[in-house]
Parts: sequence; structure tokens; C-alpha cells
Amino acid sequence: MSSAEQEQSQPLIAHLLELRNRILRSVAAVIVVFLALVYFSNNIYEFVSKPLVDKLPYGASMIATDVASPFFTPLKLTLITAVFLSVPYILYQVWAFVAPGLYKHERRLIFPLLISSSVLFYLGVSFAYFVVFPLVFGFFTAISLGGVEYMTDITSYLDFVLALFMAFGIAFEVPVAIILLCWTGATDVKSLKAKRPYIIVGAFVVGMLLTPPDMISQTLLAIPMCLLFEVGMFFARFYERTEDAETEGNSQG
Repeated sequence: MSSAEQEQSQPLIAHLLELRNRILRSVAAVIVVFLALVYFSNNIYEFVSKPLVDKLPYGASMIATDVASPFFTPLKLTLITAVFLSVPYILYQVWAFVAPGLYKHERRLIFPLLISSSVLFYLGVSFAYFVVFPLVFGFFTAISLGGVEYMTDITSYLDFVLALFMAFGIAFEVPVAIILLCWTGATDVKSLKAKRPYIIVGAFVVGMLLTPPDMISQTLLAIPMCLLFEVGMFFARFYERTEDAETEGNSQG
């Protein structure tokens, strides 16, 4: 290998080493949070299952159909909670890794987006827990079939609520997605306004695909998405690409 090739490979190796360190720090943060929470794993599961337990018919309870599920299911939830709580630190590691390669105006825009994406994800999960779950579980538990006793497996319940948490958390990222699309020049606010009717229909289609087959959860996902779409268009006006920004980027490049 020539000296020129060695000089080119050194920055790449340095970037890979830094990426490894950032990943290791993120994993370490998740492990530390998990170890701090593992003692309370049963309490965490009880908190997450409360919306269903409160709606169960009199005398009904949740069940475990697997021998080990009462032990492993709360631990699984605790690990996911640890990742959930570590998101701000993980995003900081992402920011610290990419920031040196960004232009000044890009750093000024990206950092607020990282913070807002975390806040919006947490808001989506909170909306699902405090608003959607009581309505959805109230609807499901009210449906009774003759000779069928309503009992939910704890593992199935966890998979169900995690899917809803993820659906609402991602759905609440709509403003960030719109801002990024406008910032990169993929679209603009004027074009999005013209496509508003199609986007509203698309929101209800997404609600149908990401939520259980009931109108309550579908509507409760679609309506916030429509509102957040309007929020995203409002703020996207400040992030749209301009000739000045492009000139600044080209001059710095």
C-alpha cells in the first residue's frame, strides 16, 4: 500500500473507531438503565397493564400460558423501557458523531430536530397510554361472547401494546419528517398544501394498517397525524431550502 493510500485509509479507520465507541457508549447506557430498573420490572409491567386491568370484567384477570413468561415478560418490558429512556443519550451520540461533518447552517437545524423528535416520540407513546388504551380496551372488554371468559395472556398483551406504542410514537414524528423533506428540497410547503386531501386519506389508511381492526384506535391515530401534518407544514416554512443556504453550503464545501 502506497503512502497516499495509507493517508486516505487513516481517516476512515478513525471514523470507524469513533462509531464503535459511540455505539458502545449507547449500549452501556441502556445496560446501566436496565440494571437500575430490573428490580422494579414487575411494577413496570403492572403500570403498563393497568389500562387493561382496569377494564376487565369482574372476576377476570390476566393469565400466563407459558411456564417462564411471568419471569421473562417483565424483563423484556424493562429492557425496552431502558432503551426508551436512553433515547436522548443515544441521539446525543448520533449528533456528536455526525456534527463534525455538517455545515454550520446544518448543525443549527439538525440539533433542534433531534430534540423535537425525541419529545414527539414520547408524546406519541403517552397519548397511546393515557388516551387510546382506555378507549380501546374498554371497547374490547365490552364485547362478550356466550361461554367465552375474557382472559388475556401477559405476553400477547405486551406484544399488542408495544406495537401500539411504536405506531403512535412513529406517527407523532410527522412534523419532523415534513421538515426534513422540505429542508432537503424533496418537496415544499406549497406542494404539500395542494396534496392535503390525499394526505388526510393516507393518514386514515395508515391508521388502519398500524392499529387493531377497530374504528376507535384507527381514528385516534389518524386525527393526530392530520393535526401534526399541519404543525409540520407551519414549521417547515422556516426550513425550506433557499438559494442563500445552497450558496453557503457550496462555498463551505
